[in-house]
Amino acid sequence: MHIRFDVPADPGYPGRVAAALSSVRLRRYGQVGAVLLVVGAVGFAVSRGSARGEQFSSLWLAMVVGGLLSMLYAPWVRWRARRRSGRYAVEGGYDITDDNIMMRSGSESGGIAWDGVDQVRVTPEFWIVYVGRMPATVIPRGLMSAEDAETLRAFMAARGLLQER
Repeated sequence: MHIRFDVPADPGYPGRVAAALSSVRLRRYGQVGAVLLVVGAVGFAVSRGSARGEQFSSLWLAMVVGGLLSMLYAPWVRWRARRRSGRYAVEGGYDITDDNIMMRSGSESGGIAWDGVDQVRVTPEFWIVYVGRMPATVIPRGLMSAEDAETLRAFMAARGLLQER
């Protein structure tokens, strides 16, 4: 297998990459926030009906506010990543073989050996490549031909790397 494709200097591309990588790490904030919000709202509603409820109403209200802030943290980080990374748009490309993934961006280049990849998660726009528990890079499916995308998908599936969200 040898797949080669270029990445144009699209100002929105680095932001989409940053958002994809950060969403993986930040998903739990939304989940924890939702739990805090629900527990706080239920606790606040129940405390309003009891005689001693006023003593705990500030605790329940703090849980609701904490839950809302936690749920808003991930979208805020993604927005900032997109805003900051737009100025980093440079032409680059990928060269993917049976042995490794080589990435180049401007005058920089780097690679990841397939032997070091533990899993690949599927998102609507990218394959997110993990080394250990950390996302190491993304492979944009939309920038490669359909045949190359299918070849790479089959290669990763044969190695047992693909993890659906």
